[in-house]
Amino acid sequence: MARLQHDMIFINLPVTDLATSKRFYAGLGFKENEIFRDEHTASFEVSDVIVVMLLETERFNSFTKRPAVESNGSREVLNCLSVCSTEDADELVRRAQEFGGVVTRELAAEGPMYGGAFDDPDGHGWELMYFDPEALAQLQAE
Repeated sequence: MARLQHDMIFINLPVTDLATSKRFYAGLGFKENEIFRDEHTASFEVSDVIVVMLLETERFNSFTKRPAVESNGSREVLNCLSVCSTEDADELVRRAQEFGGVVTRELAAEGPMYGGAFDDPDGHGWELMYFDPEALAQLQAE
């Protein structure tokens, strides 16, 4: 069966304090999208194809019959972003801490990978991963 094409991904996150969440994601360096927003939602462009949608919990719950996971409660998903260098991983974690995030896994090398993880102010998990392209090529050749 042929894979269907998908142009973008929108990651929808329930948030308890929209202003705090906006400050956090802007602090990471993500660009606020002025189109996909209203008084209860905001959106940030992570890349040309990834958008994080921040929805106040009540607004988030209007899209589903299942209640949102409680802020800083159980984890339902862990989002992983690739980065272009170890320095980018270091900088993103620095920004996350500066703007209210919590490091949940310290940055470290694991073989050809380098990464760590942090939570946003509502406890939504973000991992970072850098994969050395030379090491990847060597693994693929083996």
